[in-house]
Amino acid sequence: MKPILYTCTALVAVLTVTACGTSGTSKKDDMSATETPTTGIPASASADISKNKTLDEINRRSTEVEIREQSISAKEAQLAEHLQSLSAQESKLSEKQKALELTTQELEQLKQKTAATQMAGSPMLPPNAEPGRCYGRLYVPPQYKTISEQVLKRSASERIQIVPAKYASVNEKVMIQEPVTKLKVIPATYKTIQERVEKVPASQKVVEVPAVYETVSERIMVKPAHTVWKRGTGPIQKINEATGEIMCLVEVPASYKTISKRVLKTPATTRVVEIPAVYETIKKRIVDTPSTTAETTIPAKYKMMKVTKLVEPAREKRIEIPEEHQSLTKTVLVSEGQMQWREILCETNMTNNRIAQVQKALLKVGHNPGPVDGVIGAQTMDAVNAFQKSKGLPVDKYLDIATIKALGVNPR
Repeated sequence: MKPILYTCTALVAVLTVTACGTSGTSKKDDMSATETPTTGIPASASADISKNKTLDEINRRSTEVEIREQSISAKEAQLAEHLQSLSAQESKLSEKQKALELTTQELEQLKQKTAATQMAGSPMLPPNAEPGRCYGRLYVPPQYKTISEQVLKRSASERIQIVPAKYASVNEKVMIQEPVTKLKVIPATYKTIQERVEKVPASQKVVEVPAVYETVSERIMVKPAHTVWKRGTGPIQKINEATGEIMCLVEVPASYKTISKRVLKTPATTRVVEIPAVYETIKKRIVDTPSTTAETTIPAKYKMMKVTKLVEPAREKRIEIPEEHQSLTKTVLVSEGQMQWREILCETNMTNNRIAQVQKALLKVGHNPGPVDGVIGAQTMDAVNAFQKSKGLPVDKYLDIATIKALGVNPR
């Protein structure tokens, strides 16, 4: 995508150069209709011709830019379709890989079931057995092989590369300064006059008149007249022994006191006071003669400059991308796992001499069986199992005839 962006930038640069080369011409339309000093052709007619040529050139180049942008958009759409197709193919490959893994798991489960079925249904005695020989019933695991398969990873496609446009620098007469009308300003003249102006306008002020109070005296009753009972003159005064205690009802007159209090004599009011205006005499500067302007015409200026012009337009370059394959490895079942009877050495057909020959043969091929004593111990069986693994023989706890023959020992 980077070449496409580069091409768009180059096309914009072409328009920029064109606009810069014609900016002086477009501004000629604002000039007044005057004659050029060399040809005598009206400036307005020359400007119109130049303007029409410039507009035609801009329209032509704009059309080319639009056509190329449409082509670029179409190529981008094709690339997007290719990418989408590649994504779909990768998804299919991923699904096939998952299906292959599931198939492998199902095969493992089937092998286990088959082995169990064979163990349950096969005879418990070896067929075609011979006297004097021992047989062991062993499970032979399933045999697999790994194969490689070439699958399509990415289809053949093509990549579109945009070769950028080429430009060259040429000398061209360019207007560097437009003809302008310069205005010369004649400044105004001023004079000073005196004028009486109002500094502070007349106003009114509201003044508050406070309230007037006076102090008056007043006699008020503190306690009204009342009566009280009083005892006789002694603690217990009696007339005789026949009478009880003496009590007298006495009148008590009312009591008064004189108080002073502050009362309102005249309530608070307001009155309006007139404040006269304040004036002052100031000096004021006014225009005596207004400013004016004088027009001066300055002709246009030209200069030979190097400008960039299109030599070769941008073009497309198609690059073929070949299809891509990948190697897919999968495991294929060669034979199912099963139970088999195999001839082995046991106490019936095993002699110390034959065991010693086996131990010597193990030492000869680089597997240490321990002491060569004609006795099968744990160290001897470890050496036997190591030899079986190196030769691709079934590894178990028995010393079978196939292993003895592989060691070069006569089993009889």
